[in-house]
Amino acid sequence: MYAMTIVGGRGERLRPYTDNVPKAMVAINNRPLLAYQVDWMRANGVTDVVFLCGHLSEKIEEFVGDGSDLGIRAHYSLEETPLGRGGAVRKGFDLVPADEERVLVVNGDVLTDQPLDPLIALHQEKSATATMMLIPYPSQYGIVQFSDNGLVSSFDEKPDLPHWINGGVYIFDRSIETLLPEIGDHETETFPALASEKKLAALASSAFWTSVESAKEMRDAGDRFATLGQ
Repeated sequence: MYAMTIVGGRGERLRPYTDNVPKAMVAINNRPLLAYQVDWMRANGVTDVVFLCGHLSEKIEEFVGDGSDLGIRAHYSLEETPLGRGGAVRKGFDLVPADEERVLVVNGDVLTDQPLDPLIALHQEKSATATMMLIPYPSQYGIVQFSDNGLVSSFDEKPDLPHWINGGVYIFDRSIETLLPEIGDHETETFPALASEKKLAALASSAFWTSVESAKEMRDAGDRFATLGQ
């Protein structure tokens, strides 16, 4: 199975960690973020990964090489000018063989342990053009419960809210290629059209998931992987 990972981001919110490397190369327990992502892909049957590169792409190529050290075959799609995520994926399809019916697409700053089989099964069941992983929307703050008499009854530290958000993990049918913008974002341009045609499926997931957007999220991910011995 082929996968694409969008690793062209600068990671401005992660500076100074991203002063000299792209976001996907920030170190978590002395390993680049993308190494953990590739571990997950390989464990789920991915054999080939197309790295959708832009900013400081040479740092990714230096680390990954042909992919053999990570147990995959690596391919590189380089943006000469920013294409947006949708444009990057559309360009990346040039490196995916025409007989590949579907491809995994992942934002380059996402870490998860979601198995791919349920995503693929739902994708096939719904005859979808794209299937997305949804995750619970976590509250930024702790929640205080109180009664009508004005007395506090309990606290809930940053609970999941009754809403779902896009986890940045997708199964794309090959047919989506021409529906993607040449420059732009698939989430704002392609997905609304697919949803209106009932061709966009979604799997609500309770798996581990994090998007590494801050130093705290880097530390939290590091603690989790240290616990798992990774």
